[in-house]
Amino acid sequence: MNQSPYQTYVYSYPHKTAYREVKPRSLSDVWATENKNALFLYIHIPFCEMRCGFCNLFTTVMHNHDFVSNYISALQRQADQVKSALGEVKFARFALGGGTPTQLSIEHLESVLNVAESMGAKLLEIPGSVEVSPETATQEKLKLLRDRGLDRISIGVQSFVDPEVLATQRRQTSDQVKAALTRIREANFPNLNIDLIYGLPGQTVETWLHSLKTALVFEPEEVYLYPLYVRPLTGLGMSDREWDDIRLACYRTGRDFLKAHGYTQVSMRMFRSNTAPESSAPVYCCQADGMIGLGCGARSYTRSLHYSNDYAVNSKEIKNIIEQYNNTEDFTVINYGFELDMEEQKRRFILISVLSEEGLNLQNYGDRFHSELLEDFPQLTELIELGLVNNDWKLTELGLERSDTFGSWLFSESVRSKMSTYSLK
Repeated sequence: MNQSPYQTYVYSYPHKTAYREVKPRSLSDVWATENKNALFLYIHIPFCEMRCGFCNLFTTVMHNHDFVSNYISALQRQADQVKSALGEVKFARFALGGGTPTQLSIEHLESVLNVAESMGAKLLEIPGSVEVSPETATQEKLKLLRDRGLDRISIGVQSFVDPEVLATQRRQTSDQVKAALTRIREANFPNLNIDLIYGLPGQTVETWLHSLKTALVFEPEEVYLYPLYVRPLTGLGMSDREWDDIRLACYRTGRDFLKAHGYTQVSMRMFRSNTAPESSAPVYCCQADGMIGLGCGARSYTRSLHYSNDYAVNSKEIKNIIEQYNNTEDFTVINYGFELDMEEQKRRFILISVLSEEGLNLQNYGDRFHSELLEDFPQLTELIELGLVNNDWKLTELGLERSDTFGSWLFSESVRSKMSTYSLK
């Protein structure tokens, strides 16, 4: 693991580029033996007003009112069929992501929230999160979202330095972002998250610190610090080593600054204010509880099967996939995803646990898999030897810093092979 700290962003396992066609199975069969008492409901809105230069998400700028209306009709059709196939379910969490959900008109946005409630998600009672952009965070849309129960809002600021933002092909200005943040605070969302990116073209530690200081003016409950992974076409005029050095310097500056200003580091990217309100909502455990994803680009998780529709980055391919989704009549059969055998389930448990705030609980591992962790994966002792985790299997400061190195180190050979042979569209 003596390599660049920036290998790949690991937030789930297996990676979506490891998904392939699978033997068709019905939704009802897949979920028949799953615990459905505390599920996560995710709805994906694959539309944006612009495509950022660093973006590899499933989203498109090519859409009009009728195209979006057809998408929402398909979304409701999918929701009805999924609900029927799964039977009685309870949701502990809800998230509306994309893309940019607030790119939708107020009428379309309300329809999407109705889809969530038609699934049985009690939006006024469970934590609900939504992603917004500065340009689309209007007072009317913010009021709708808050009135319908969503309590967390995440805004992609990236930088408060205009030339840095322009280099990512975004049109927003610092003044527009500040105005949007003011509107969000006035709308009384209990939990505001601000996303910032380091490693941008022309960015220095000094300009990065300026963005951090400006963000804290709005007292966000959470701040996410993301390293830039997609090298801009300019090449930044730096070698890989120099780019790593500036990203690492920015990471350490951001970490130390936020911790000195009342934030706790939860993961490599996430920092939570020590004054953020505690949640009294139903408990959701990503290790044991499943996820239902609705919409084109959304993924769903059971213990042994992760599934979705096809994935692409190219705008034309994305639009073609969305058109296929819009014309789909039967959403009850799964034919694309990744089947997790017992070893893959163990790897997922280890990876998600060790990268989380709680760390890896050996007792929970034993109870879940009826085996001993270090007998199954003796190579994990290297994490302790390198000082990446402590004896309680929680990340050390060095471990947090190098999360994007050893996250991918835990991937199986099968997943690595599928990822390396995936043909990006």
